[in-house]
Amino acid sequence: MGNDALNVEHSSGHSAAVFRETQESEQFRRLKRKHRSFVLPVTAACLLWYFTYVLLAGYAPEFMATPVFGSVNVGILLGLSQVVTTFAVTMSYVSYANKHLDPDAAAIRDRLETKEGVR
Repeated sequence: MGNDALNVEHSSGHSAAVFRETQESEQFRRLKRKHRSFVLPVTAACLLWYFTYVLLAGYAPEFMATPVFGSVNVGILLGLSQVVTTFAVTMSYVSYANKHLDPDAAAIRDRLETKEGVR
C-alpha cells in the first residue's frame, strides 16, 4: 500500500493532506513503534521455533522418534506444541493490542475524524 494510498482523495471527499498529517504525527509513529516492538520479536521467535522443528525433523530423525510415552514420540509433541504456540501468540497479541494499541488507535481515529468534520 505504501504512500500511494495518501495520494488519492478519501471517499468522503476530503483531501489526502489530513491523512498525510496523521501518518506523519508523533502519535502515529508511537503507535507503529509499539506495534513493531511486539510483532518483530515474536515473529522472529516463532520463525526460529518453526525452523528448529523443521531442522530437527530433517537432520535428527532419531531424536524426533524418541518415545516419550506409549506411541507418542518427541516429534509428535513438538509438532503439537507448534499449534499450541500459534494459539498462545494469537492470544498474547490480542491482549497486547487491546491494552496498548487500540486506545492509541482510537485516539488517532477520533482526532482524524474531528479534523475531517465527521463528528
